[in-house]
Amino acid sequence: MEENVSTSLEEDFEGQATHTGKETNWGPKGVIHDWRKFKLESEDAESLPPSKKEMLRQMSSPHRSFSRDDKDTRERFCRKMSMQEYELINAAQEDESCLQQYRKRCMQDMHQRLSFGPKFGFLCELQNGEQFLEAVEKEHKTTTVIVHIYEDGVKGCDALNSSLTCLAAEYPTVKFCKIKASSTGAGDRFSSEVLPSLLVYKAGELLSNFISVSEQFNEEFFAVDVEAFLNEYGLLPERELPALGNGTDEPDVE
Repeated sequence: MEENVSTSLEEDFEGQATHTGKETNWGPKGVIHDWRKFKLESEDAESLPPSKKEMLRQMSSPHRSFSRDDKDTRERFCRKMSMQEYELINAAQEDESCLQQYRKRCMQDMHQRLSFGPKFGFLCELQNGEQFLEAVEKEHKTTTVIVHIYEDGVKGCDALNSSLTCLAAEYPTVKFCKIKASSTGAGDRFSSEVLPSLLVYKAGELLSNFISVSEQFNEEFFAVDVEAFLNEYGLLPERELPALGNGTDEPDVE
């Protein structure tokens, strides 16, 4: 019984291997031969010079036989084949480098298309309630506006201002603002007990309101802590991608 099952499995395997009409050799020499054959088939025959076409044809036939006395011809063939293999491998490495550059360029272009709207990059000081309303209501509808209401001498306000200054540089599509509670025209609503406060707006609408926000952090906190907190509520966009350089960070292809 087991012998019949084993025979059946072998037949199934052989049938799968021959369905395509191709024989596959998974040994090192077989893989190299298949690669050579693929390179030959993928080359544009019309664009290749006759010498290169002949070289590729020779490379795709690794079992070509030579007469025993034709040692010089065989050596020349092997040398040419090795040089041609080097050229093809070198070209493949260059293609991979170009592909990586192309992918980076596509990512950067896509990010720029998705990051339309005004750019800021700094923490803006609002002087009065009128500027506060203007910053919130007259901004581009796709722009997130984060306003820090603070007061000098209140615990956590200075640290939050420093953190927002750093985040403003990291997220230039977000408008970061700060305003003293006494300058809002509604100082009675922002006593020291609720400071520092963060108000988040978009398209003129209030998205989030965090009072005594420093209580969410340790006594000593930094920009990464504030960033993680805002990301937890989905209030920050994706980080800006670094500008694409000239590719010097890619490994050299000799």
